[in-house]
Amino acid sequence: MAEPVRLLVICLGNICRSPMAEGALRARIAEAGLSDWLQVDSAGTGGWHAGEPPDHRAVVTAESNGVDISMLRARQLQAADFDDFDWLLCADRSNLRDVRARVPAAAHGRIALLREWAGAHKGAEIADPYTGGQRHFDAVWAQVDTAAQAIVARFARQRGGV
Repeated sequence: MAEPVRLLVICLGNICRSPMAEGALRARIAEAGLSDWLQVDSAGTGGWHAGEPPDHRAVVTAESNGVDISMLRARQLQAADFDDFDWLLCADRSNLRDVRARVPAAAHGRIALLREWAGAHKGAEIADPYTGGQRHFDAVWAQVDTAAQAIVARFARQRGGV
């Protein structure tokens, strides 16, 4: 069996966008029967919320879409993540810039914008819903779930599935 592919989704504080993306990816990976091959986690470039659960609005949004992210806990991006993960997928250009600035020498993990890497247009970002309302969280869910579906379909084809 091939080594697992490990994906790390990154946003600013790891309480809104990246845990919702992690939840959407986990759900889509499980539906596709790829949990033994695709692994996903999330982190933030900042450590302000380390150890905290996702923002309650993110939890409610994910739950309303059939996904439980309440057990996730925020953590900050670590140097080891660059080797532990095959892909570091960033929510926006600011996160991408911050992650690229932290790359240790000889790190193997590749870095990209999540939505762009999933097949959306070049430069596609996920806006931070933190200061917005429910419609902003719903918009983020739509973006991360669409990205999750595309990512899982890509890997299913690579593995000889769908």
